[in-house]
Amino acid sequence: MIKYNLICRSDHEFEIWFSKSSDYDEQAPKGLIACPACGDTQVEKAIMAPNVSTARKKEATAEKRAKAMKMMNAAANKIRKEIEDNCDYVGDRFADEARAIHYGETDERAIYGEATPEQAAELHDEGVGIAPLPDIIAPRPKKNLN
Repeated sequence: MIKYNLICRSDHEFEIWFSKSSDYDEQAPKGLIACPACGDTQVEKAIMAPNVSTARKKEATAEKRAKAMKMMNAAANKIRKEIEDNCDYVGDRFADEARAIHYGETDERAIYGEATPEQAAELHDEGVGIAPLPDIIAPRPKKNLN
């Protein structure tokens, strides 16, 4: 894969990826490459700086990833705490409880718990609004259920 920075006659710059460098040479003269901003097919290569990987660049990338992971984990912890504080854990009775709430057989409330893929599919088919919780935000199951 090769990336080119291109520019149209209206000075819109954009980047595009090709399988090989000759793809641009074959497609551009045929008008097969269009500017995403204005649709102009008269495009040419723009000046590009080479992408050189250095130790400093790798360190900066690693720092950015670590910072992003820290932010994502903090957000996940906040969501998990919100679920724990504001939702009732119903364990493996989730499908029955969700159905009872949906059909008005019990008071409406936010719940979480476990369901098999088959139970989840049945709830979906019945129009019961459910969504899986990704492991990273799912609260740890509480042990004491009545």
